[in-house]
Amino acid sequence: MIKPIELVIFDCDGVLVDSERIAARVQVALGAELGWPITEDEVIDRFIGRSNASVAEQVAARLGREAAVTWTERFTELHREAVDAELSPVEGLPGALDAITLPTCVASSGSHDKMRHTLGRTGLYERFAGRIYSATEVSQGKPAPDLFLYAARQMGVDPAACVVVEDSRPGVQAARAAGMRAFGYAGGLTPAERLEGPDTTVFHDMGELPGLLEAA
Repeated sequence: MIKPIELVIFDCDGVLVDSERIAARVQVALGAELGWPITEDEVIDRFIGRSNASVAEQVAARLGREAAVTWTERFTELHREAVDAELSPVEGLPGALDAITLPTCVASSGSHDKMRHTLGRTGLYERFAGRIYSATEVSQGKPAPDLFLYAARQMGVDPAACVVVEDSRPGVQAARAAGMRAFGYAGGLTPAERLEGPDTTVFHDMGELPGLLEAA
């Protein structure tokens, strides 16, 4: 028997704030600068939805540890500059949040500093303050289930009563591994087919989310 929903867990980048396009653009630029001619599609496949540590490991395997440190530092700097200049909430997101009556929290591969910055710049931080969890707090990031299980535990909710709103393949994989239903948002960078799978509802417009949650 499917349990009623008691908690909606939101990813941050690409779900709450429209930052994945910025991140992908910066990663492609860094690849050209540091000697890894990576495409946007490769960035989506390799980096989107994963923690900084996971990205750094991949860069180190390709370019060496020193380059990975430089890549991480440069990404933090360039991403912050672009966020300050152009970041906005995901289209339709503020209205969707207003319509959702269930308890919510955030669980992201990003650090707390990054989320304070991005959520703060878009006026969303206060909506989730005190209910924000980062992959830096668990041993394994997405696609492992650790982060979502940690968020559920902190919120005092059975994983089977949680749903996750994600926009990346590692994210929906982590939700499934945690025994949670997933809502895959395909209105951003990640194509719908990369989000599809068991216990996953794919949608393209954030305005649809309140109705989908109510129907579930």
